[in-house]
Amino acid sequence: MLDLLITNCALPDGRTAMSVAVSGGKITDVAPGLSAPAKETVDAKGWMLAPPFCDAHFHMDTTLTYGQPRVNESGTLLEGIAVWAELKPSLQQEDIVRRALAYCEMAIGKGLLAIRSHVDTSDARLLAVEALLEVKKRVAGVIDLQLVAFPQDGVLRSPGGADNLKKALAMGVDVVGGIPHFERTMAQGAESVKLLCEIAAAQGKMVDMHCDESDDPLSRHIETLAFETHRLGLQGRVTGSHCTSMHSMDNYYVSKLIPLIAESGVSIIANPLVNIHLQGRHDTYPKRRGMTRVPELMAAGVTVGMGHDDCMDPWYPLGTADMLEVAHLGLHVAQMTSQSGIRACFDAVTTNAAKIMHLQGYGIAPGCDASFVLLQATDVVDAIRRRANRVKVYKRGRLVAETPPALTTLHL
Repeated sequence: MLDLLITNCALPDGRTAMSVAVSGGKITDVAPGLSAPAKETVDAKGWMLAPPFCDAHFHMDTTLTYGQPRVNESGTLLEGIAVWAELKPSLQQEDIVRRALAYCEMAIGKGLLAIRSHVDTSDARLLAVEALLEVKKRVAGVIDLQLVAFPQDGVLRSPGGADNLKKALAMGVDVVGGIPHFERTMAQGAESVKLLCEIAAAQGKMVDMHCDESDDPLSRHIETLAFETHRLGLQGRVTGSHCTSMHSMDNYYVSKLIPLIAESGVSIIANPLVNIHLQGRHDTYPKRRGMTRVPELMAAGVTVGMGHDDCMDPWYPLGTADMLEVAHLGLHVAQMTSQSGIRACFDAVTTNAAKIMHLQGYGIAPGCDASFVLLQATDVVDAIRRRANRVKVYKRGRLVAETPPALTTLHL
């Protein structure tokens, strides 16, 4: 007997009237019109069953701190960093855990079951690292939480930056992070990329670096990241996040840069909500919006994911853990409003993000984990257009969240 049988569902690849069979937390069959005894049978009513959403770039240690100790009035990246620096001395581990768990509950309800969170390692106490490692243990049965050692104040710029990062890795943090554009000089930024990639190569770690989160077209650390990836044989293990300076670069330079990124196997993560909120703050008009060149990167064969980045913190005053909102805004900013473009943005918050995170057992196919989301939508375009209700959310065959279908009654 099956544990679970989902019938009459659509799939993101366009197939309709499909059934998905589940036993032992795994998908055992995907085919039209399956009929078999099951402990539970769910009629999907033609709605779409999708793999869970994945957020490839988030900051869980800062989440839900908006207004503490003050609001970022300028809306700039640098004031956000300053506000976070003011808050750090008063941080308590228990509070970080509480806020992170509250965000995880929001995420589960939205079908977001895999998150890569950067965690600040610039504070020598490493309170945030300890807190998020605890959160990772607590949510392991529902959310795949991957942690990035992130030297927010610059690995070379801040005292003990490299030592703190190495300690965080030794404590169990998964990925090596960095922020080369925040080092004191371009040269030190490039030096930090080299240093951090060498640490990752020596320890067999992945790399995810905040790269060129700037309007400055001469901020070109993504080029160094691609070179170091190639030099050290890290292909497929390295990600450049943000890369917003690419929005301001001239086309000739980018015509060289994008093939270099593709050749190196570096993936890219755009963060539409926060990229367009923070960037262009020094412009009058014309006013840059800052998000990196998503369609051009995708066309070159680069794996591009999208992240939520922040939620109610010094950098972003909004947020709901909704990756359909991320995809929805991303396709507008990137002008990816063709049918294929919309589907590519859905991939950016599902399959592409899962590939960047090296998630195992991800997808809707026999042998994959029975982790999926039943969306109140008939296809990918419909799901993004309406930011569809997450009717049921499953983790390895277990129902972990549900939301009643949205119905409107008119009284005319």
